[in-house]
Amino acid sequence: MADAAADGPRRVLVAADKFKGTLTAAEVSRHVAAGLRRAVPDVVVEALPVADGGDGTVAAALAAGFARHETRVTGPLGEGVTAVLALRGTTAVVEMAEASGLRRLPPGVLAPLTASTYGSGELLRAALDAGARTIVFGVGGSATTDGGAGMLTALGARFQRRDGEPVGPGGGALAEAASADLSGLDPRLARTGLVLAADVDNPLTGPSGAAAVYGPQKGASPRDIETLDAALAHFVRVLEGAVGGRAAQCAAAPGAGAAGGIGFAALLLGARFRPGIEVLLDALGFAAALERADLVITGEGSLDEQTLRGKAPAGVAAAARAAGREVVAVCGRLALSPEVLERAGIRRAYPLTDVEPDPAVCVARAGPVLERVAERLARDFLV
Repeated sequence: MADAAADGPRRVLVAADKFKGTLTAAEVSRHVAAGLRRAVPDVVVEALPVADGGDGTVAAALAAGFARHETRVTGPLGEGVTAVLALRGTTAVVEMAEASGLRRLPPGVLAPLTASTYGSGELLRAALDAGARTIVFGVGGSATTDGGAGMLTALGARFQRRDGEPVGPGGGALAEAASADLSGLDPRLARTGLVLAADVDNPLTGPSGAAAVYGPQKGASPRDIETLDAALAHFVRVLEGAVGGRAAQCAAAPGAGAAGGIGFAALLLGARFRPGIEVLLDALGFAAALERADLVITGEGSLDEQTLRGKAPAGVAAAARAAGREVVAVCGRLALSPEVLERAGIRRAYPLTDVEPDPAVCVARAGPVLERVAERLARDFLV
């Protein structure tokens, strides 16, 4: 048990990601705070919901005080959708899933060969229109595998077939590309700092590329994966005619395969690739909040091996440990040993099943159960 502060109430920073499918990151923070206060009424709780670049990135920025900006863009199948980006001064946080994510598809519909990132380009353009000169571009949760061709098209690029007609939407159509012209790209991009925030470092093509690794979750069959991978490789060769060897360099770079290859297009635009959680912690002011904290609570729906590969709790724990702060975690499901948690900088983890053994109840009543978990955590670390 941690020693109680001698000079006043304990200060706790809650920097947790969402419990996917049950609680948003902001809801996790609220329920943890409520449970802590039931056990220790005078505890000072600061909430800083976090994300790793995927779903929930804009929500985390809004919870940290960024302003909400709505715009109409094109969804992955061509329909109009209302997307949200976050603004603070000249910094924008843009989440590609707002425009081109799986959640934008109709229920039960997947379109691995035809889903387009055109709306993501419109979202970036909306950020430029709003005055952004630094754009944090969070990628993840995409419905697409088009190498970012749709996004580039929305920003002014032209891709044509041999008959002079525009290349159709989606990754499958890239096999028909005969020429690329990037001269019409929005000139404001050259004056804007674009940061590619992702939690994966895959290249664009090959056995660890966008189609092979992430295609199945977008509905791609084995044959679809072969088609998409070949089309993406062809797309790179076509782009070499426009930008030279830089196209192949970007395709092989870490992060190029993120979100169906939209990472590749962002790198072509000059984006800097950084792990999503690191980017978000900087943008949200995590360092200053950490200075005010005695204890840090992080977490996500499932603490497992994936957590250790750039997910939000691992990033929070690493930064907190570097600052000499103790870190504990809450989660829906725990699949890491105490030894592995310790190496990741997490002193202890508290799954919902610690207080409710029925997983169905944990899902149905995640908020109240999390409050009971937070009470237990408070008795162990704050009393």
